[in-house]
Amino acid sequence: MRLRPPAHRVSPRAIALWELEYLIAGLLLAGVAWGAAAWIEASQWPALPESVVDNIWWLPRLALSVAVFGVAAAPLWRYRVHRWEVSSDVVYTRTGWFHRHWLLVPVSRIQTVDAGQGWFERLLGLATLKVTTASHEGSSKVSGLRVEQAAGLAAELARRAHDLRDDAT
Repeated sequence: MRLRPPAHRVSPRAIALWELEYLIAGLLLAGVAWGAAAWIEASQWPALPESVVDNIWWLPRLALSVAVFGVAAAPLWRYRVHRWEVSSDVVYTRTGWFHRHWLLVPVSRIQTVDAGQGWFERLLGLATLKVTTASHEGSSKVSGLRVEQAAGLAAELARRAHDLRDDAT
């Protein structure tokens, strides 16, 4: 049996959010690699082979290459894959890079619903919706939603979960 993809994509502004996040992470990685290369070259580590010390400056170049890939390709791929949907009885999400992860969270099992914003999300008018259940594996998160959309979904899901909650807990 094959699951159909959830109906909605996240906001197109999520691409800019993820590019910004990958850019910051990539620059930090390249900075650490540059610092490590400079330290190794200056200290002439005897434990490292001479060929490694002589070619140590490939490390920051490699880190920058990974950062460029992260900024250029990963956000577009992520936007293509990440989807969400809220039906009358389930929150349905799909995430993943190489391995797809489909998650269906029954509305009746929702314990908390949160809509939050990080710094970069606030700059771009985006938010993250977090749906929590008693099971760690049953919790879901949708990043890259418009603020109004995330807040409206959080209020709607909280109301529905309250209405559907059975007294068995």
